[in-house]
Amino acid sequence: MRFSRGKQDGYYHYRHYSFPLLFALALALALAIPATAAEDASTILSRFQQYLQINTAQPHPNYYEAAQFITSQANSLSLHSQTLEFVEGKPLILIKWQGKDPTLPSILLNSHTDVVPSEHHKWTHPPFSAHLDSTTGNIFARGSQDMKCVGLQYLEAIRKLKDSGFRPLRTVYLSFVPDEEIGGADGVAKFVDSDAFADMNVGIVLDEGLASPADHYRAFYGERSPWWLVVKAVGAPGHGSKLYDNTAMENLLKSIESIRRFRAAQFDLVKAGLKAEGEVISVNMVFLKAGTPSPSGFVMNMQPSEAQAGFDIRVPPTADPASLERRIADEWAPASRNMTFEFKHKVSVNDKFGRPAVTAVDSSNIWWALLEEAIIKANARLGKPEIFPASTDSRHFRERGLPAIGFSPMANTPILLHDHNEFLNKDEYLKGIDVYESIIKTYASYIQHPRDDASREEL
Repeated sequence: MRFSRGKQDGYYHYRHYSFPLLFALALALALAIPATAAEDASTILSRFQQYLQINTAQPHPNYYEAAQFITSQANSLSLHSQTLEFVEGKPLILIKWQGKDPTLPSILLNSHTDVVPSEHHKWTHPPFSAHLDSTTGNIFARGSQDMKCVGLQYLEAIRKLKDSGFRPLRTVYLSFVPDEEIGGADGVAKFVDSDAFADMNVGIVLDEGLASPADHYRAFYGERSPWWLVVKAVGAPGHGSKLYDNTAMENLLKSIESIRRFRAAQFDLVKAGLKAEGEVISVNMVFLKAGTPSPSGFVMNMQPSEAQAGFDIRVPPTADPASLERRIADEWAPASRNMTFEFKHKVSVNDKFGRPAVTAVDSSNIWWALLEEAIIKANARLGKPEIFPASTDSRHFRERGLPAIGFSPMANTPILLHDHNEFLNKDEYLKGIDVYESIIKTYASYIQHPRDDASREEL
């Protein structure tokens, strides 16, 4: 038998309970736990769906609706938030979780609010419906992988940490930035140059990564720089039946063939497994412009006097940019063939100190070591660190010498950023929250010890 004491009319009374009754009560309580967990998961997923349903697609993203949603989430967590608008119509939301020791370098968790456009008619479900498939558990939406998932996972992880009573030693910032999908010139690029950013004393930045089709997570320590090249050839116009040397089209085609051979050689390294995609120079032709227009299309019996082609080149930080520039000048657009070239956009592979813009992923970088430990604590694992094959906002932080790691916790997931029917499975999303909970707790609790460079036994 067990007795419990209750208070009634100012006096305590003992109530008698039998073992069968206690067992029944305990069983009822145990059965109630999964229901509560399921309800919590449903609420978490509902918040994710609400964020996904806000249409922030370029070129006309609904930034203010997204900002209002994010701010409301910060308020629900009693977190300080402010709106920074470096360019009118492009709000950046900065959320602050104050640390117990604000003198320590802070943690910045970055995400972008904009997404790329969608061809709606090519989607199984509308791209802003955030449809949850009851059979597979997949949530279909533009931004489900790139990268609204990460922004909400940050907030949900902090919600769990606050509910557990955890208080960070280091201040944690969350930035929800605009315009990443169009280069970030009016977003992070202006943010990192601001007084607001300087006052944050950032020590480490986490930003977006990529999904992993395997059962491990991917992490990125650098990225390829975009060089958008336009090659132009000129020559005398002539009759369409005439054969002669150095026409604009002939010279441009020679360049295209040279570029194609270079591309094939780089791609062969990837297909042979000798290099990862992010470690080679990629070149893809994105437009071809030539011909003399006519009301019905083009003049068919006239060779044009000008022809040009555009190429999206991505250069890894491990490449020799001077060698590539010589190749462009000598082989791809030689003046001897009446050719010129220009860069519409060209990002340096080095930081402002002249060093390759990469983040160390060895024992010299305590933040990398802590990330590995936190992911292991969350019963997950990392693959080999990689160079991101495209570009993200991380480059703006690395250019200033700050360590920045690209990481999106999506394992067993096809890579669907910018693709039709982009989706993320609900279980992967929920698991990612637990992973960020571990990472934020580990990062925000870190105290630098004098022996860190010599030994990690104290961590």
